Amino acid sequence: MVDKKSKEIGRVVGNTIRKLREKQGISQEELAERAGIHRTFMSHVECATRNITIYNLVKIAKALKVKPSVLLSDLE
Repeated sequence: MVDKKSKEIGRVVGNTIRKLREKQGISQEELAERAGIHRTFMSHVECATRNITIYNLVKIAKALKVKPSVLLSDLE
């Protein structure tokens, strides 16, 4: 079971990924393809229904052409 803090972190990171993706004008499917991640998993990450590993966080950051720390920047 995922605790409240982990869910909140997932929500914040998922929102950050979605905002950056939309700002760049790319679809979830395209981002998933660029990152080498299944499109369904990408959807789950953005909706915060799946936990994301550091490995996948780095892959998504590279696909968005940002540093991984950018995806974590909205965390307190």
